[in-house]
Amino acid sequence: MVVMYALLRRRPELSHDEFVDHWRNVHGPLIAGIPELARHIVRYEQHVRHRPDGLSGNDGLDGVAAQWYSSIDDFAAFISEPAYAELIAPDERRFLDTDRIEFIITEEPTVVIPGPDGREA
Repeated sequence: MVVMYALLRRRPELSHDEFVDHWRNVHGPLIAGIPELARHIVRYEQHVRHRPDGLSGNDGLDGVAAQWYSSIDDFAAFISEPAYAELIAPDERRFLDTDRIEFIITEEPTVVIPGPDGREA
């Protein structure tokens, strides 16, 4: 299992609330609703910035996307699908500052402190 984490910043002309509304109500359902794309993703999480001050992170960050894949090959297949270029990439440009997206793909985590029930996840 691998996870792609992307630090997201909104387009400058959008408010944070407009960004969140589009991300949650348009972009997420768009990905989930296209079977040839959704089949590559094991799990898709949208983490919206908790609050607008420095306690919630660096200025200008609006959220973090986490997309879980069975392998790096599945991630490559996802972004290689024609529907990604035709539908997802144009939608990303509608609400994201795509020049400032930062991402990393990680392997399985090392759990240092397990959850409250003693399980790792």
